[in-house]
Amino acid sequence: MIIKDLAEFASKKFGQNFLKNDIYLHKIIQAMPNDDLKVAEIGPGLGDLTKELVKVRNVTAFEVDKRLCEHLTTEFEEPIKNGIFELRCGDVLERWESGSLLDEPYHLVANLPYYIATNIILKAFKDEQCQSILVMVQKEVAVKFAASVKQKEFSALSVLAASVGKATLCFEVEPEAFVPPPNVTSAVLLIEKNQSQDDEKFEAFLKIAFAQPRKKLSKNLMTVFSKDIVNQTFEKLELDSNLRPHEAGTSIYHHIYNELKDNLDGKQRAEQRKISKSRAKNTQR
Repeated sequence: MIIKDLAEFASKKFGQNFLKNDIYLHKIIQAMPNDDLKVAEIGPGLGDLTKELVKVRNVTAFEVDKRLCEHLTTEFEEPIKNGIFELRCGDVLERWESGSLLDEPYHLVANLPYYIATNIILKAFKDEQCQSILVMVQKEVAVKFAASVKQKEFSALSVLAASVGKATLCFEVEPEAFVPPPNVTSAVLLIEKNQSQDDEKFEAFLKIAFAQPRKKLSKNLMTVFSKDIVNQTFEKLELDSNLRPHEAGTSIYHHIYNELKDNLDGKQRAEQRKISKSRAKNTQR
């Protein structure tokens, strides 16, 4: 398959921006954990990063774009024959529905489309076989995952990342490194896991806690939990009632959650959905 105009070829449906800068490709390889585990690459695109990956690892790539699957099958014919590269065409999220992405420990490496990046990372948090996540994402998203407590960017994503391991913002990538160039700056994020996080109730709890970041944490929690239960929890854990969401560390969130989770029933989750929809409508206005 001959691609005459790369910018024209890029699919808006799949949020494609192809990284075409060798310096950053090599920096991604250098940022990988130093071992011999297999690599799962999501969205290999034209295969520029894949070419570097197969030099050092056994790679399984997941590509949803049928046009690119055709291109990659031809481009990597030799590595496929040699057994160091496997291409799986289809939606990677469907693969996760049936269990782990791979049947053995692996590292996730990807240049992720912005519209699905957060969802992919959260799926990898739950995958026990996934040992680390090295991804190119929108800088704003990377900052939220890597933020430390008391930084203004500290969020629910920061807590989830800290719950599974250590998150590091490795380096930024300017729009000009891509074809077509995105409208925002990108960044490479590394999350080294030491455990998995697969508790949807905890994720729901964090959405409540960070629903309005500028408000007091206790006030956010009272939108779903009773005032008495929240006050009792803060007293029991000896927490300042004026605590803001970004001022509470990851361990504190787990302690609060353990006290409140039995009260996070279906009715309260439904109430939280109403709050989320209301906030979305206000944002659109």
